[in-house]
Amino acid sequence: MTGSIVLFGPPGAGKGTQASLIAEITGKPPVSTGDMLRSALSEGTELGVEAKAFMEAGKLVPDEVIIGLIRERLKEPDASKGVLFDGFPRTILQAEALEEITEVSAVISIEVPDDEIVERIIGRRMDPVTGEIYHVSFKPAPIEIHDRLVQRKDDTEETVRSRLDGYHKQTKPLGNWYGERGLLITIDGTGSILEVGALVTSAVNTL
Repeated sequence: MTGSIVLFGPPGAGKGTQASLIAEITGKPPVSTGDMLRSALSEGTELGVEAKAFMEAGKLVPDEVIIGLIRERLKEPDASKGVLFDGFPRTILQAEALEEITEVSAVISIEVPDDEIVERIIGRRMDPVTGEIYHVSFKPAPIEIHDRLVQRKDDTEETVRSRLDGYHKQTKPLGNWYGERGLLITIDGTGSILEVGALVTSAVNTL
C-alpha cells in the first residue's frame, strides 16, 4: 500500500503500542512530530533553529514549521512508500496542510471511553530504577519494589480530564473530517493489548 497512515486517539489509548505493530506490518516508519523536533533541535537545522526560537519564547511551534519538518522527513529513503503518523495531525487545518505534501491512505482511530482513559492513566506507576511502567490494577508491580514506585505529577484525574477536553474539542472533529473522505477506520481500544492488536492487524491487512 502506497500512501501514509495516520494514527490517532485520546491520550492513554495505547497508540504507541499499536504504532509499533502497524509499522511492523506495513514497513512504514513511525513519525512523531516530537521526535522530529528534538532531532532538528539537536542537529541545529534551519527549521530546528526556527522552532527553538518559538519554544524559548514559550510559544507553540507553528504549523508551517511542523509541516516543513514533515516535508523534509518524507524525502528520506525509508519514507518512499509513506509513513505512519502518530499524534499528527491534531487539527483539521493541519490535516489540510498534510494533504498537500503526502497522500493519506488510511486513518486509524483507537476509541476508548473517557472514564477508562482516566483509570488507565491515574493508575500508572513507574519504577525509577528500571524505567518499567506498571499499573495498580492492570499490571501490578512486584511487592518488593512497591516502596520505590513513583507516579508522574501530571497523572492526576484533573490533568487527564483537561487533556481529554482539549482532545475532544480540537482533535476529535478530525474523525468526521477523515470519515467524510472514506479514510477512517475505528478500532475499539477497550480490550487487552493483544485484543486491540488483533483488531488493528485485521484492519491494516485489509488496506
